This record gives sequence, structure tokens and C-alpha cells, in this order.
Amino acid sequence: MSPIAMSLPPPLRLDDKAALLRALPAFAGFEPEALHVLAFSGKVRRLAAGDLLFRIDEASDGGFIVASGRLALNVHGDTALGGEELGAGALVGEAALIAETQWRATAIALEPTVVVALSRATVHQVLEEHPDSAARLHAHVAARLMAIRDTLAALI
Repeated sequence: MSPIAMSLPPPLRLDDKAALLRALPAFAGFEPEALHVLAFSGKVRRLAAGDLLFRIDEASDGGFIVASGRLALNVHGDTALGGEELGAGALVGEAALIAETQWRATAIALEPTVVVALSRATVHQVLEEHPDSAARLHAHVAARLMAIRDTLAALI
């Protein structure tokens, strides 16, 4: 086996992508068919250390699940220094899966990283076709908003 082939992570199978989705609170309790469609449509992107996934203020058309590796999110530009670090299993851009938005930070791979890209259009289609999954996502988002409200109230 060549050194290059040994350094590449194994390909992500459909079951791997479905497991990543199931492990995320946003998709917990989704109907199996809904998860299958999201897993099937998720596009795998491989990043080398230092590669940018997206830049602050760029329009977002969906979100990313970190399958392996680490990303730095930095609100101060195209540097990994001082940014919040996210590792395997993290969901980046949860709000962008639902609504049109811009990235609030720049995402930079800190090491070889694999992400699964989910488009907002696909998520919307799945939610329209699977109302039980849509209700679960709605409950998740509502709970997150209540937690944010409580955190802000505690600061005032």
C-alpha cells in the first residue's frame, strides 16, 4: 500500500453517515427513512490541515457534521489560533439547516478532517415528507432557544 493510501481515512459508508446523524441531538428520534435520506444525500468532504471549510460572512446553504478530525471556528478571520475547536460528532451550522444565514466564523481544519455536508434544501424536503421528524426537530430547536433565553436571563 502506498504512503498516500495509508494516510487517507477509510471512506464513509451510508451506515456511518446515518450513525453520525443519529448521535446528534438535532436528529435524535428522526424516523429511520428520514435519516436514510439525509445520510444518502450527505456529501463527504475531505480537508487537509489548514484548509478552509467556509469563511465568516459567506452565505451558508446548509451545515456540516464532523466525521473525523478537528475544526477551529474563529470569528477573527482566516487563522486557527484562538478559535473554538470542534471534533468528531460536532454539528456545524445547525441554524443554516433550517434558515438562510451567513457563517458567523471561519472554519479551518486543524488536521486532516472529514465532514459530511447537509444541504438546507434536502433537510427541508425531508421535513416536509416526514412530519414526525419535523416535530422532533421543532421541539429540539424550541428547547435550545429556551436554554439560550435562560442563559441570557441569568446574565442580566
